[in-house]
Amino acid sequence: MRSKMFRWAAPTAAVLVGVLLVIFVTPDAFADALAAPPQDLNTVINRITKWLVGLLLALATLFLTVGFIRYLLAGGDPGEVGKAKDTLKYAAIGYGGAVMAPVLVTILKGFVGG
Repeated sequence: MRSKMFRWAAPTAAVLVGVLLVIFVTPDAFADALAAPPQDLNTVINRITKWLVGLLLALATLFLTVGFIRYLLAGGDPGEVGKAKDTLKYAAIGYGGAVMAPVLVTILKGFVGG
């Protein structure tokens, strides 16, 4: 019985983290986007950046959850374990992209003088 409980602990935790990220990060982006029309280009760029980060976090959490489930259900099959690890790698890349998106936007603003 204990092994079954442990088997579902990681995906459950991943889903919980994903739900919390979507609840606490994404509403700010949605609220800003639905606010009054933007007055300048910087406001538009900041709103797009918030949407991008929210979407990347949601997708990365989905990939993390799918990767953990695939890993748990692989049953020791090397091919399936490899696919699960690839999915987890893609989730890490998504989280990295979410972290780097505001930095890249700031760098691009510097280049165009924004």
